Amino acid sequence: MKQQINTTNAPAAIGPYSQGINTGNLVFVSGQLPLCPITGKLETEITAATKQIFENMRAILAESNLDMNNVVKVTIFMTDLEMFAEMNKIYATYFNEPFPSRSCVQVCRLPKNAIIEAECIATV
Repeated sequence: MKQQINTTNAPAAIGPYSQGINTGNLVFVSGQLPLCPITGKLETEITAATKQIFENMRAILAESNLDMNNVVKVTIFMTDLEMFAEMNKIYATYFNEPFPSRSCVQVCRLPKNAIIEAECIATV
């Protein structure tokens, strides 16, 4: 059985998808853009943008009584891998060892012309 996760502490979905889905022992968090849930402002600097996507992810996980330690897989999409080192510095502050498995790919464009987006899978 799947259960929708919805919180006002993260940006609302910008299309026909859920912020997250809880399937019992797994939680899937949809791609998070660096949008502030209060102001709607899109962060365009890599440090602030990375922090915002992981704060959004944290808020969605919290709705299922989970935190970043429950994350087992992260996928990151960036429009410029030249920013990879800066992103990694912030990423490392949100996760502890053993770190989740991860993929990071460069894409030509993201919704709302964001510079970064991330999604994750967490275990209960």
